[in-house]
Amino acid sequence: MSKPLPSILIIDDEARSIETLERILHEHFDVHTAISAKDALVILEREWIQVVLCDQRMPEITGVELCEQIRESWPETIRMIISGYTDSEDIINAINKGGIYQYISKPWHPDDVILKLKNAVELFNLHRKNERLSIELKLQPKTLKEAIDVQRKVLQTHHTWEGIVRSPDSIMNQTCDTVKQVAPFDVSVLITGESGTGKELCARALHYNSLRQNEPFVAENCGALPDELLESELFGHKRGAFTGAVEDRIGLFESADEGTIFLDEIGDITPALQLKLLRVLQEKEIRPLGSNKRRPVDVRIIAATNRDLQEEVRQGRFRQDLFYRLATFTIKLPPLRDRLEDIPYLTAYLLEQTMGELGKRVEGITTEAIECLQNYQWPGNVRELQNEIKRMLVLAQNDKLEANLISPHVLRATPDDMRQDMKLVNSDSQATLKSRIEQLESRILKETLVRHRWNKTRASEELGLSRVGLRSKLERYGLEQADQEVVQLPVNRA
Repeated sequence: MSKPLPSILIIDDEARSIETLERILHEHFDVHTAISAKDALVILEREWIQVVLCDQRMPEITGVELCEQIRESWPETIRMIISGYTDSEDIINAINKGGIYQYISKPWHPDDVILKLKNAVELFNLHRKNERLSIELKLQPKTLKEAIDVQRKVLQTHHTWEGIVRSPDSIMNQTCDTVKQVAPFDVSVLITGESGTGKELCARALHYNSLRQNEPFVAENCGALPDELLESELFGHKRGAFTGAVEDRIGLFESADEGTIFLDEIGDITPALQLKLLRVLQEKEIRPLGSNKRRPVDVRIIAATNRDLQEEVRQGRFRQDLFYRLATFTIKLPPLRDRLEDIPYLTAYLLEQTMGELGKRVEGITTEAIECLQNYQWPGNVRELQNEIKRMLVLAQNDKLEANLISPHVLRATPDDMRQDMKLVNSDSQATLKSRIEQLESRILKETLVRHRWNKTRASEELGLSRVGLRSKLERYGLEQADQEVVQLPVNRA
């Protein structure tokens, strides 16, 4: 049974405008139309409408005035205005009086309208879900409290230093020991490392093994928002503090009270916001935008960055006093290229996780594929490896992941030991010219065969040899392909 389309109502006194919108939207939505406010109210009484898209300029009533009426009778319905007029007063009235979610200006692009309507439907569904959970919480507080406690224990079990996947001899062991030592102490921590190295995972491990483990953990990416929006997200705002502030909003610092706030990409915030954040850390108080009242907050700060903050301080781009406030303790996460020994274990873990997500299972991954993954430098770190595993699983047509499923740019990577061998060949001043050429030839043959997964036809074509000539050289240098088995490693959490 197919899922019903989201229901929307288009209100416009111009029939041509309605026809145009209906034509581009009917594949994505259950479209209802009205050419007057009276018709619209009748439809709203009769149908379950999730989103209203209303023209602003109509003969008897404005779109904002109609949206005010809709807001009073059907507050859960998401309201949007579409207009060819861009008068700022209209926009402000639409936001403040009608509680408008979006103001779309003409001329509009079909894809933009579809996207905004889909986002509005998601917002409608989220509001209903929150209302349902709120009602359930009031009706069954004890049962839900027990469920929340169980969920919290699951999170605490999952987000531990033991939960960081690695090999027994991984260089991550020292990092995990540091997390274990620092977690119980109520000090600020700065986590550094490249994107994709697991900074948020580390932050959650610190929180769920601290004295604040039963309190909220709140995360914000500081590099994703402009100053005003980020300040509102962190500290909250009062109604009317800026255009679009239609109601009071609690900031993340207040939401995380008595818990932990994780500020990712802290190196991206501007000097003005750095100063405001410093004051919050010093005074342990926040002041919402548009408010004169300060509110005390008790939070543990965990910050993260992929930048060298000490260098940023030296260059005058980051406040030194804020740096020392944040970096009471610093934890540096190594990039994946420095922990290639962990790749078999990470691969086993990520493969199991991905099979659950995609609903597709395989027996395992071949040793040849693992070797190819270990040859690559992984600039995107664990996140890039996760995407590669997902890609391989989607493409897999049998019961194992083989090397031929790996992305071409990953397959082209030269193994570290071969790069080292090349250096040794070039630096061996005692060897004769013939001996050095033979060593070099042997390494080139092996590197080419590995890249082509021991496909002798492709290797011979690339090297300009016949298959007979290639076979002769392989016999001469004793080069043979190792037997390929399916890897089924247990996930080691140390």
